[in-house]
Amino acid sequence: MTGTQAGKRTENAQEIAYRWLRDRVASVPRSEGVFLTEGQVAEASGISRTPVREALLRLEAEGLLQIVPKKGAFVPPISDAELRSVMQARSLIEDWSVRRVAEAPDTVLGELERLLGEQEKLLADPVEFIECDRTFHRTIVIAAGNPVLVDFYESLRERQLRMGLRAVAGSTDRARGVLTEHAAIVDGLRSGSVAEVTGALDRHLERTLAALSIPDPGVRR
Repeated sequence: MTGTQAGKRTENAQEIAYRWLRDRVASVPRSEGVFLTEGQVAEASGISRTPVREALLRLEAEGLLQIVPKKGAFVPPISDAELRSVMQARSLIEDWSVRRVAEAPDTVLGELERLLGEQEKLLADPVEFIECDRTFHRTIVIAAGNPVLVDFYESLRERQLRMGLRAVAGSTDRARGVLTEHAAIVDGLRSGSVAEVTGALDRHLERTLAALSIPDPGVRR
């Protein structure tokens, strides 16, 4: 094996370990914390310790876990203050994005309708349901055409997944409510009414806060 081939193999292992750990972190309910060790992760993922160590360092740099000497990596709970900050950031980005998309909704309506159908099939799988939920919103943000906002929105991914799990895990009532709220956003875009679609988005985010049992900190503008 050449040095280049070995380097690619190591790089691939690091990326696989990173994605495995990222998804593991995302699956931890936001109100809970958990310790992960290199050995446990290596055994569970089937990846050697070195790529796992690099992946843990990368996730620490992204602020998603804390490496504690001699103990492992701690995935901390997401505090109420952090949740509020994320929801406020989402509100600002998604409101601007949906207003832009409302100017030419035909570019995304087909994909959003497809995602609604896909999400309905995932009611019994909270992790995949929330991932599909995030894809729904991300599709609107991408369609708005601002790559800087897209990059920032991507940085919220794991926090969104963990928050969403708390909202829908253990009950399909909130999940079905999400589907109804998403359908209202699609209807608002289809109508071409900025007031209708932003109203639907506001109600969706407010109800998400309510499902998380967090008082509304002023997400609405």
